[in-house]
Order: sequence, then C-alpha cells, then structure tokens
Amino acid sequence: MPMEASSKPEAAAAGGDGSRGDDLQGACRRGRGGDRAEERGGGAAAKQDGRVLPVDDDAGVVVVVEPCVIAVDDSSVDRALVTALLRRSKYRVTAVDSGKRALEILGSGSEPNVSMIITDYWMPEMTGYDLLRKVKESSELKQIPVVIMSSENVPTRISRCMEEGAEDFLLKPVRPSDISRITTRMLH
Repeated sequence: MPMEASSKPEAAAAGGDGSRGDDLQGACRRGRGGDRAEERGGGAAAKQDGRVLPVDDDAGVVVVVEPCVIAVDDSSVDRALVTALLRRSKYRVTAVDSGKRALEILGSGSEPNVSMIITDYWMPEMTGYDLLRKVKESSELKQIPVVIMSSENVPTRISRCMEEGAEDFLLKPVRPSDISRITTRMLH
C-alpha cells in the first residue's frame, strides 16, 4: 500500500519509499518461530516469562497465544528500532506504517491477543492521537493500552494524549530503558 510523502527527516533517511517492512508484519498471528504451541488435555498452559496466555477452544485444546504489540510508525527506521527493542525484550510484534492499517488489523480480529499499541504521534492520513481516540472510543478495543511516541517534546501534545487515555508518552529516539519501563508496567 503506497504511503503519502512525509516531511519527516527520518522518512527521508529511510529512503522515503513508503515501505512498511512487511517482514516485520504478522508476527502476532504467527508467533515467534511462526507457530503456536499447543497442550492437550485442558491443563494450564506453560508460561514463558509470565507472558503466555492460555486460550481454550471448543475441542478441549489449550492453545498458547503470547501477547502481541502493534508498533505503528510511518518511518521505517523508527518502526524497525521499536520492533527490535520489543523483540529483544521477548515480545511478538506486528509492525505497520499507519494508524489506518493498525485499525484494519484490530478490526479484522486477525490479531486476537493484542496487549499494547505503540504509535508515532505525527503520521500522514491519521495521527497517533487520532488512532488513540478511535481505540479508546471502541468498546472492543478500549482496554488495549496505547503508548504515543514523538520526536517533538510539546507539553500540550503530551497532556492532550494523556488526557485522552494514553498510557505513556515516549520521546524519540526510543531507548531500551523506555521499552523496559512500559512493558514491565503494562504487559506483566
């Protein structure tokens, strides 16, 4: 899906081609390694680092589905950085280039275990703030924590996002300590 041109310097540094990093997409569906672990017999599923959630289907099979983070950024460089930091912390990530695409994934139900959305504030078509509002207005999605990122430290923007329901606001470049702090607080 082609992306509108961005005036952001990091988009130009990333080649400005609008690539989404498709190799980063779909990880929440596939899980790490491309599959899901199953355990027969209705017993509790094994936990890995406290982040595995059992889901019991109609056949009596417990399917282990790990929590997923949706990373949203129109900059392929920033999207890859956040994805790498989250994966280094052992989280599965689906990375997309727009708020619109994130809503499509959330609305389709193809990502059944989304535990957090981390999104850039300033993107074409739909800002991270607009994505936050749509998530918080949805009865099906409002429980998902949303973290906003921005390269601009604008106090009114930060306040507005927090008042609208953002769990946190990170300044770019995102650091490993930022990811550790938000994942410890929200995903454990």
